[in-house]
Amino acid sequence: MAQAEEFGAELADFRRRVEELRSARALPDADRLPALDAALLELQHVAEVLWPRYEELTAEPRGGGREEHHEHQLLRALFQRLPVAVALLDRDGVVRRFNPAATQLFGVRAGYATGRALTGSLAHDSRAVFRSQTAAVARGEGDRSLVVRLLRPPERERYAGSELRATLTALRPPCEPRTVVLAVFQRAVAPAPEAAGPGAPDPAAVERGAPGSDLTEAVRGAELMDLLDEMTGALLLADSPKEVPQRAADVLYGRFADWVVVDVAVPGGALRRAAVLASAGRLRDAVAEQDPSSWPPVVDAVRHGGATLRVRPEDPGILGRDAAGAPVLVRAEVGSLLCVPLADGAGGPALGALTLLRTGGRRPFELAEAGAVDRIARHIALALRGL
Repeated sequence: MAQAEEFGAELADFRRRVEELRSARALPDADRLPALDAALLELQHVAEVLWPRYEELTAEPRGGGREEHHEHQLLRALFQRLPVAVALLDRDGVVRRFNPAATQLFGVRAGYATGRALTGSLAHDSRAVFRSQTAAVARGEGDRSLVVRLLRPPERERYAGSELRATLTALRPPCEPRTVVLAVFQRAVAPAPEAAGPGAPDPAAVERGAPGSDLTEAVRGAELMDLLDEMTGALLLADSPKEVPQRAADVLYGRFADWVVVDVAVPGGALRRAAVLASAGRLRDAVAEQDPSSWPPVVDAVRHGGATLRVRPEDPGILGRDAAGAPVLVRAEVGSLLCVPLADGAGGPALGALTLLRTGGRRPFELAEAGAVDRIARHIALALRGL
């Protein structure tokens, strides 16, 4: 299987080189000689290397190939049906495959997780350690076992088991060109049972919604319509521009986002933080005192009209730092970020930016929600300009 893949890659390289040589027909006659020499070399390569390899591959007994294919199917079925969370990772911690148990544990769809770093689902203090240990296993330095933490769920009393025991081991599948890491995750602490009894629905499942569930999508659509309606009413009751940011933040905070930050542009091009709603504490006070220009998404929204949607953002400095130099993203345990410009759609400059944060294990912002927030931001801008 590995030989066939190597042959396929070499054949693909050969075809690319031939395409480049075809372009030599457009060269002047005096410049075609080097290209003709290269074409002869490629023909010799086909005759002496590629064709013999092709004959070797086609001469292999077919029965063995069917048996190998059957074993691959069996292993794939076992991987999918394991009752524990299992993931195949590369040396950088990027997910190659997730089994169904892993999608439930981490709260993401397998298709979404594939190609993304698994560290995005972990608490910030666990990311560097997990990434280093995964790289060590991939280098062949032996199996590892460590405890990591999931991003803090929105309600700690419902999710007592945020700590996971991760067991890492190196594998070299026959169809993979490099060593991969098999990661098995088990809860280090069992989650607390629901007070409503064994028949109560899983809150994580309710929060995420069953993939492809029409009922869940209908409920979320109705919630967004209610949010837009309530926002419109709140903005109509504002008597002055100073009231608009706070009224908008009151509608969005809690039910839609764990943090609501509204920044407005002032004459001269500077930015002013007009409203900050979050759980009371030093971190909220520190964010309220920040210079909005220290948040790259806000600057991009105001200057270029760009919207930013980040799920499990990796850059710790994307929300600036507090007075002690600690990244706000890490301290707030941000799971997803949405920042949109306050623009009225008339083509003028943005009047500010609306930034929403969801923390811990709360369901990340989705594209439909981003579209609704873009409309809300437009209504806020119309209210600011009208008043």
